Amino acid sequence: MELFKQNRQRLCDRLKANANVGKGAMVLLQGGVATMRNDTDHEPLFRQESYFHWTFGVEEPDFYGAIDVDTGASILFPPNLPASYAVWMGRLLTESDFKYLYGVDEVHFSDKIKDVLKAKNPTVLLTLHGLNTDSGNYSMEAVFAGIAEFNVNNQYLHPEITECRVFKSDLELQAMRYSSKISSEAHIEVMKNIRPGMYEYQAESLFHHYCRFVGGARMLSYQCVCGSLFQHYCRFNGGVRMMGYTCICGTGNNASVLHYGHAGAPNNKRVNDGDMCLFDMGGEYYCYGSDITCSFPANGKFTADQKAIYEAVWAAAEAVMKAVKPGVSWIEMHKLAERQILTHLVKLGLLKGDVDKMMDTRLGAVFMPHGLGHMLGIDTHDVGGYPEGVTRSTEPGLRSLRTARVVEPRMVLTVEPGCYFINALLDAALANPEQKDFFVESVLNRFRGFGGVRIEEDIAITQTGMECLSCVPRTVAEIESLMAAGRAQHQPLPQDSQPRSCS
Repeated sequence: MELFKQNRQRLCDRLKANANVGKGAMVLLQGGVATMRNDTDHEPLFRQESYFHWTFGVEEPDFYGAIDVDTGASILFPPNLPASYAVWMGRLLTESDFKYLYGVDEVHFSDKIKDVLKAKNPTVLLTLHGLNTDSGNYSMEAVFAGIAEFNVNNQYLHPEITECRVFKSDLELQAMRYSSKISSEAHIEVMKNIRPGMYEYQAESLFHHYCRFVGGARMLSYQCVCGSLFQHYCRFNGGVRMMGYTCICGTGNNASVLHYGHAGAPNNKRVNDGDMCLFDMGGEYYCYGSDITCSFPANGKFTADQKAIYEAVWAAAEAVMKAVKPGVSWIEMHKLAERQILTHLVKLGLLKGDVDKMMDTRLGAVFMPHGLGHMLGIDTHDVGGYPEGVTRSTEPGLRSLRTARVVEPRMVLTVEPGCYFINALLDAALANPEQKDFFVESVLNRFRGFGGVRIEEDIAITQTGMECLSCVPRTVAEIESLMAAGRAQHQPLPQDSQPRSCS
């Protein structure tokens, strides 16, 4: 709770420095609302609205929260649940319980919110309303019966609290180091245990099991009473999908589908000998996330072509992590990654010609159509990518960047270059008179169906460079050594398990 207390103070400091806010202002936030799945009475495991979580750390739904900007004093307004809820939900917490649990100055049930705020007599209620430049969605503005009786301003809070979230405190960095550590270890477990003949969802299950069992990272949409082993068994042996975070577990050509793993492609392909695996998976701890991608051969041994593409992407990642530091443009980091990949593809014989001219025609976007990385924090694609004054590029590849900011200390970002062989993009490039002559089609055709490689690290920007939060094997030699050791020491669960009949 000290982490969230510090967050509230940081927010108050920014608001007090804003000449438009003035004395006597109060922040008013509304937390996430409990929902049901479709028209049923099934209540998915609740995950708090991110701005509210950043401010108060509250895990339950249907709360409000207020902060006196001048003093930093905090108030929570939990729902006043009927006594009958105790039968299903356990002992109902009192106002004193919530005050102790969340470390705030006052707690009043939400049916008293108007009266409590009237007594405080704020000059203005600062409510949250603003655009998430990554998703295109607007934040939820606080509303309660009687709010029309107050002076409300929804312009000043959003840009200030968003900038607070961009720059992580020491305690936030500790939480993210932990999340990345557990997720890194879970990736290593998957690499040790993956075998041709398994299914993609079994790798997904191994990852989730490790994060939950070892790290306490709960990422499930249905609240199982018995916990991780049951969830892991159901997913691994029966293909039962109960995870709230969509892992990308692409093998073979599926690795070229950037957001593979969705409901229409649910990580359900059998892993073949010779496939490259692209596993993009990250746990979160107390809503602070990680986002790590590992690429490796399913059988534990790179072919010459797999090694060439992998080392092109790893060279891009290494170049960015060596160059990134405060004052550097993220757009320039993206271009640096593109240049590394194109240079390696020329060495491979897949491309020919001058790399500078390739960059001018935006050829890099054919192989890496997404941005280099994104802000990371309470949300996987965290807020603050395009504040006022930062403009999104319209060029291929660059327009997909989730931020175009200049890098500053305490930002946490992902570095995730990739090289993919996506037929739709390759065919369009071969039909483009500015790009087609760069290709050696006989070599290119060898890679159709290859899939892709992505390497994703989580980094925190320091005063002089960066700190890498993720820690997984990255070189070809390291990966092959780990996978060989896994095959010698670890036995995976049965590969051909199917849902069983009770008869």
